[in-house]
Amino acid sequence: MKGAKMLIELLKREGVEVIFGYPGGAVIDIYDVLFDTPEIKHVLVRHEQGAAHAADGYARTTGKVGVCIATSGPGATNLTTGLATAYMDSVPVVAITGQVPTKLIGKDAFQEADVTGITMPITKHNFLVTHIEELPTIVREAFHIASTGRPGPVLIDLPKDVQQQEAEFTFPEKVEIPGYRPTYQGHINQINLAAQAIEKAQKPLLYIGGGVIASGASGALRELAEKTEIPVTHTLMGKGAFPEHHRLSLGMLGMHGTYWANKAIMNCDLLIAVGARFDDRVTGNLKTFAKNTETIIHIDIDPAEIGKNVKTHIPIVGDARLVLEELLKRVKPKKHPEWIQEIEGWKKEYQPPRKESTKLLPHAVVEKVYQATKGKAIVVTDVGQHQMWAAQIYLLDEPRCWASSGGLGTMGYGLPAAVGAQVGNPDKLVVLFSGDGSIMMKIQELVTACNYCLPIKIFVLNNSYLGMVRQWQGCFYKGRYSCTQLKNPDLAQLACAFGAEGISVKNEAELEEAINKALSIENRPVLVDCHIEEEENVYPFVPPGKSLDEMILWEPGKEG
Repeated sequence: MKGAKMLIELLKREGVEVIFGYPGGAVIDIYDVLFDTPEIKHVLVRHEQGAAHAADGYARTTGKVGVCIATSGPGATNLTTGLATAYMDSVPVVAITGQVPTKLIGKDAFQEADVTGITMPITKHNFLVTHIEELPTIVREAFHIASTGRPGPVLIDLPKDVQQQEAEFTFPEKVEIPGYRPTYQGHINQINLAAQAIEKAQKPLLYIGGGVIASGASGALRELAEKTEIPVTHTLMGKGAFPEHHRLSLGMLGMHGTYWANKAIMNCDLLIAVGARFDDRVTGNLKTFAKNTETIIHIDIDPAEIGKNVKTHIPIVGDARLVLEELLKRVKPKKHPEWIQEIEGWKKEYQPPRKESTKLLPHAVVEKVYQATKGKAIVVTDVGQHQMWAAQIYLLDEPRCWASSGGLGTMGYGLPAAVGAQVGNPDKLVVLFSGDGSIMMKIQELVTACNYCLPIKIFVLNNSYLGMVRQWQGCFYKGRYSCTQLKNPDLAQLACAFGAEGISVKNEAELEEAINKALSIENRPVLVDCHIEEEENVYPFVPPGKSLDEMILWEPGKEG
């Protein structure tokens, strides 16, 4: 069997149903095989970065490994932003890149790039296949590495001559990788110490991240929270891991987190971090983070994260679900009425102010979409102010209903990720919140959505600014809006030119009708261009370098 056919057969054996990609000379043999492979759906994107983001969105919302493919040189380098995004957020993706023939590697051949060297810092692992006999083992190892332990992207660089070589087909039944042994079972002594700390605590708090979703630990987490009456706050990546309508949910914490979540983390006496990495957007000033906490428990499958940013008193290396299940056996039912009452007091102490405006407000857009969809959509976002408004307002009760670039903060992520989410969940409603800056970064993937009749509902919060940068310029640079005001095309007309439905909304009176129309269209994407208040800011807001209890709660000078 030739290498190209062998690759596709191996992907079929791995259960791959969808590949997102863009053909080129160095992968033409692979595409020739795909022509006769109806078992695998190929989604033709319009830019390789879109392929990586689509594979990422597919993986986040299905729990499966996302697969993307690109040709050598510029095709492969175009994947890098998407791979870095997946790497920062621990998303299982396998990327396959073509490479020049082995005899030309290192000779500056046409469309040659050192892809393994370039992607080494932004992948969990990568491979350069130099002999066809290595291919079966490498493909098996790639999927194993991507999906086990702390998930992440893996790249396979496949030279053109190896694709054309022939060898006997094999499919290794077992994967044995020396030196790669993720720890799944937490140390029992450490789990016992955690149970004792929970028993002793008067003001405990669960702080959860994307690792809870990756490990399928949502059920065990909820059981632990309810059994011990511990409030739960989540990161941007942990959204949906714990029901946001639950009485113990405090919502998101951090730079744009809820007032009461940030107050709770600064006043708890026990902090239990599960599948979270103490990111700077969460912690604020590390010197004052969780300043009243006596004990920090950190549960994570990646030992490199424990103690990296914040000192941990009870480290537990292991899979979040397995560790929580063991912890559940050891904790006793408990109530914390005074702690719950204190948190309820913070909720009454501060409510986000409601601004009166003749213009359309961003909060109204997200709220109306939330109400119309009954909170049941898969929500994808780009990066910026709209991302934070969506995270704050669109409450989710289930995991894998949220896809957003957290660690890398990639503008342009949203539209291709929504394509991947819709392809992976054809029977579910996919809603994308984007900004006028972000949507233009990868607007060409609207063609992809149209070509595959993907009914994605796109809501652009259009304020004619790079909103988050403008907010910082307003707060810290005396309102000097340097290069952040945007002159945009008519996005509704542009959507129509691509073959989508385009709707323009300029006031709240038009909003509800536009949302209902968007939700009624089933056979193609819809872009609703929402012209919002241009200088609306996101609050609460913890300025960079400040403590979580130094939140800006409203626009300075307009506290009334």
